[in-house]
Amino acid sequence: MQVTETLNEGLKRELKVVVGAQELESQLEQRLHEIKDQVRVRGFRPGKVPVNHLRRLYGRSLMAEVVQKTVDDSSQKAIAERNEKPAYQPQIELPEDKDNIEQVIEGKADLAYTVSFEIVPSFEIGDFSDIELEKEVAPVEDATIDEALANMARHYREFEPRAEGETAHNGDRVTLDFTGKIDGVPFEGGSGTDAKLELGSNTFIPGFEEQLIGLKAGENTVVHVTFPEDYGVERLAGKPATFDVTLKEVAAPKELAIDDEFAKKLGLEDLATLRERVREQIASEYEQVSQSKLKRQLLDRLDERYDFALPERLVENEFEQIWRSLTAEMEREGRSFEDENTTEDEARAEYRRIAERRVRLGLLLGRVGEQVNVTVTDQELQGAMINRARQFPGQERQVFEFYRNNPQAMLELRGPIFEQKVVDHIVGQSKVAEKSVTREELYADPDEEHNHVHSHDHAHSHSHDHAHDHDHSHDHHDHAHTHDHDHAHEHDHGEDEKKPAAKKKPAAKKAAKKEQDGE
Repeated sequence: MQVTETLNEGLKRELKVVVGAQELESQLEQRLHEIKDQVRVRGFRPGKVPVNHLRRLYGRSLMAEVVQKTVDDSSQKAIAERNEKPAYQPQIELPEDKDNIEQVIEGKADLAYTVSFEIVPSFEIGDFSDIELEKEVAPVEDATIDEALANMARHYREFEPRAEGETAHNGDRVTLDFTGKIDGVPFEGGSGTDAKLELGSNTFIPGFEEQLIGLKAGENTVVHVTFPEDYGVERLAGKPATFDVTLKEVAAPKELAIDDEFAKKLGLEDLATLRERVREQIASEYEQVSQSKLKRQLLDRLDERYDFALPERLVENEFEQIWRSLTAEMEREGRSFEDENTTEDEARAEYRRIAERRVRLGLLLGRVGEQVNVTVTDQELQGAMINRARQFPGQERQVFEFYRNNPQAMLELRGPIFEQKVVDHIVGQSKVAEKSVTREELYADPDEEHNHVHSHDHAHSHSHDHAHDHDHSHDHHDHAHTHDHDHAHEHDHGEDEKKPAAKKKPAAKKAAKKEQDGE
């Protein structure tokens, strides 16, 4: 085998590999002898078929196998001997000339091909002890616990019918039949019977619930509304509509005392125990938010500190993934770049910078993880798979089977775990000072201040010790923050047409932008 470097420019490498016809012939002979005792040929006893006869029968197909194996083995060897680490699976280019390939298969010509790839850049990691970070810490106030308990109580609130002749008030629950019409014609899915609606819940289109206040059970009315422009059912979006409504029952909420009895309904001993459980839950949520903001802050510091050449293909793959997600989001929202006060060229430049940031941080975190021997256990992977399955109630078995049958998908579960472990390691090496903040300050969105570009908490560090095994075309689906739907407000579109007045909240641009950076 002869290897000649034909390109060495920045991170780009190209090698020309030549394997002599004699070496291919030798491997073919070896394969022929291997199958001699395995094949059954009419007219010959097992193991007694002449090699030349086997060559006439199987030589061509075996030589094709030899060529493929030779390309795989020789390309790996050629790269390994250079002591360089490809940033992705190298590209192999065989001769395009069919006559040349035919001569190789016939054993009359050497096998020559090219290997092109980019290498993982070399950079110094250095010391993290001079990185200064602030961790926001918010106390769990009694008022916050009271608020949480009140919200819990509302879920258990019971209603009792109002006396005959009493009108509906805000906060009451009404039972109604309705028929929706556009231009006087009933539309598909626009009717409902015995639907229950809590007035003031903002479950239905703005303006619908308010028009029921003051009505009595047994009364009929016509509600006039306009579907929001961003309504989930496209054919209804922006359309004025009327609903013929019959109010069948008006029920007032019963008082629900938050006391020991309420706690016992929830399976706890007393109110004190319930308050402590709620305090612990809120404290856990605060800690998650605090850790998330700390991670963003760390990645910002690292992004400012490190600057090295990046493999172009990794950046391009990352950018294409981001861009596809962004444009799909904008299409769903019916928005244009002009609506976002930008142009497509400006947006492309912005998101390419984000792609570069993600690749750079991914390579850095990957190198740090290798250096400190970060590992992901089978137990941790199993836990991640269980958490993912919980996101799809009723389909858990299919989720488990999907991951078991798709190693690449399992790798995508492994990446975030690896990344978080590396982040935790770097934070442990840094100077972290706690900063007391209010709940409002803790939950304040830093993207408001950072123009959505530099405060992202995902670095795609999947590139660590598997950088040469795949091309980083990751597609993440676990962005729980972009799916924070209140299911009392947002329904599957199929259900929307059964409850045509259900309100569809517009997706915020900043949520889309966070998703682009993998948050």
